[in-house]
Amino acid sequence: MANPGTTMTRWDFSAYARPAQVVAAALLGQKLVRVVDDYLLSGLIVETEAYCDGDAPDLACHGDRANHGQPTARTAVMFGPAGHAYVYFTYGMHWMFNIVTGQTGQANAVLIRALQPVDGVEWMQQRRGARPLASRSLIALSNGPAKLAQALAIDQSLNGANLCDPDGVIWIEMGTAVNPTHISTGPRIGLGQTPEPWLSMPWRYWIKGNAYVSKK
Repeated sequence: MANPGTTMTRWDFSAYARPAQVVAAALLGQKLVRVVDDYLLSGLIVETEAYCDGDAPDLACHGDRANHGQPTARTAVMFGPAGHAYVYFTYGMHWMFNIVTGQTGQANAVLIRALQPVDGVEWMQQRRGARPLASRSLIALSNGPAKLAQALAIDQSLNGANLCDPDGVIWIEMGTAVNPTHISTGPRIGLGQTPEPWLSMPWRYWIKGNAYVSKK
């Protein structure tokens, strides 16, 4: 099958090469697209988190808190270039999909926290082991970062994938920008023992009222 993304408008490098907080908000309403086994899967991005370039290190960010802020084998992708996937394993069971942002040499990424499914819903359900289509089970397909990674078959094989590659199997397709008045912000989720002020930084972004947001 020809790559279905060749006629679509993908985000280019310049869209990613901005501060993580800017990109995290701009990604809302855009479409995450994945091709796997000749199936086209996609969903609208409805929730993100920024990890994060700034004047001070972000101690919730893998790249800033490990190895005195220098790259490690795990975090090297986070240090750039922008527009690549940073995929990591957590809690011994879940993959998490992030997009590298900002300038090369500084750890920056945006975690995709939730999607509203668009294409390939039945295939996603098979991946998630969900029951037949119903509004409640459909929401549960991708209303969390581990869920959407499982639904879209995102794993270590995509770590470092170039989202700007016209022949790539994962990318961001331009959607509809969300009016800033329709965007909520708040503290990031699941930061464990991260100290303040990073624990409470309002660097989580979501579309107000969207049913697919992981936590209201």
